[in-house]
Amino acid sequence: MSQDEIAVMDGGKCILQLRGVRPFFSDKFDITKHGRYRELSDYDKKNAFDIEKYVRNPNRMKVTQNTEIDEAFDCGEVSGGKG
Repeated sequence: MSQDEIAVMDGGKCILQLRGVRPFFSDKFDITKHGRYRELSDYDKKNAFDIEKYVRNPNRMKVTQNTEIDEAFDCGEVSGGKG
């Protein structure tokens, strides 16, 4: 398709490009019908993720060494913190 054809494409359709397959047409999915739609910021702005707040939080991740693994490399465990 040319850029002009894409520009006037039906608004209910989209072109999906996935690794390993040729691009193809698909119907758009109405996210308001998804079971977890209420968790999106489209539903409620309080659900928006604040990356700046997350990055500033020093307790966001804790890295601990896993002493049960005896390998030739260091292995750790990462767990997300609250915030």
